[in-house]
Amino acid sequence: MKYRNLGKWGLKVSEVALGSWVTDLAGTEAEKIALETVNAAFDKGVNFFDCADAYSGGAAERFLGKALREHSRNEYVVSTKVFFPMGPGANDWGLSRKHIVEQLDKSLKNLGLDYVDLYFCHRFDPTTPIEETMQVLSDMVAAGKILYYGVSEWSPVQITKALAAVRENHLRPLSVIQPQYNMVDRYIEDEIMGICAENGVGITTFSPLAQGLLTGKYRKGQPLPAGSRATWQADRQINNLLTDENLDKVEKLLPIAEKLGVTLSVLSLAWILRRKEITSVITGASKPAQLESNVAASGLTIPQDALDEIEGILNYKPFVRRVG
Repeated sequence: MKYRNLGKWGLKVSEVALGSWVTDLAGTEAEKIALETVNAAFDKGVNFFDCADAYSGGAAERFLGKALREHSRNEYVVSTKVFFPMGPGANDWGLSRKHIVEQLDKSLKNLGLDYVDLYFCHRFDPTTPIEETMQVLSDMVAAGKILYYGVSEWSPVQITKALAAVRENHLRPLSVIQPQYNMVDRYIEDEIMGICAENGVGITTFSPLAQGLLTGKYRKGQPLPAGSRATWQADRQINNLLTDENLDKVEKLLPIAEKLGVTLSVLSLAWILRRKEITSVITGASKPAQLESNVAASGLTIPQDALDEIEGILNYKPFVRRVG
C-alpha cells in the first residue's frame, strides 16, 4: 500500500480507503463478513476509513466504531460527515453551530472515539452563513474533537467562499474535500482540482466505480446480473448510468484492463490515482475478496499509451468558455 499526504498537510492516508455505509448489521452473518473486511483492510495496509452520521441513521458509525476497537488508535484515520436530517426538529439538520456541535458529539459517541481525524460538511447549507460554519469547525479543531475538516459535495464557488472565510477570520484551515470522481464523472477536473492544488487542500474521492458501472459486470445487451445493485437500488443511481454510451465505453475499456493484466475495477481506481491532486480513493467492499482486489490499484502506474487510449474512449469535454 502507498500513502499520500492530505494535500499540503502532514497527515498520511492510504491511497485506497474503505467506506462504511452499511445498514444495521448487528448480530447477523453480514456483520461478521463486514468485520472480516475491515480487518482485511488493515492487513493490506489500508489506514483510512470513511463514514457519515446519516448512513443508516448512525448504525454505520456504530458498526465502524465496533470494528475499529480491535485496533490501536494510531493505526487508523477515520472520517465522518454532517448535514443531513438526523431528527424531526428544525435544528436537526444543516451546518449551524448548534447542529454541528450536537451531531459531532453523537458521532463521537457512536464511533467510541475522543476525536475524528477528518470531519466533512456533507452538503452546502444555504440557510447558515458560511462564516458560522467555518468558525464552529475551527473551534472544534481547537477543542481537539476534529484534527482536519473539509467539505464534500460543494461547488467551486462555495469552496472558494469557504476558503476566503477561513483566511479573513484567521481560522484553522480547510484541509480536505470529498467529491465524486470517476471515469464518467470528471467535473472536478474543470475547476475544483485547481482550487485545491492552489490552496493545498487534499481530495478524497468517492464513487470511484460509478455505482458499479466500471466493474464490468454490466454489459451491453445482457441482462442485469442477479442480485446486483441495479436490481434493488431504490434511487436507481446505477440504472441511470447504464446508458448505451456508458456501456459502449465499458466495452472499449475492458480490453485495456485485460492487456494490463488487471480488472476494470483496478484500472478505474488506478486511473483516479494518476492525478497527484488526489489523496485517496474511497472504495466500497462487501467482502474481503473485493477489498483485496481494490487495493491492487495502489502503486499501479498506467502506461502513457494506455492513458492516451483511455482518454480517447472517455472523450471528456471540459467546460470552457472564452471570455472577452
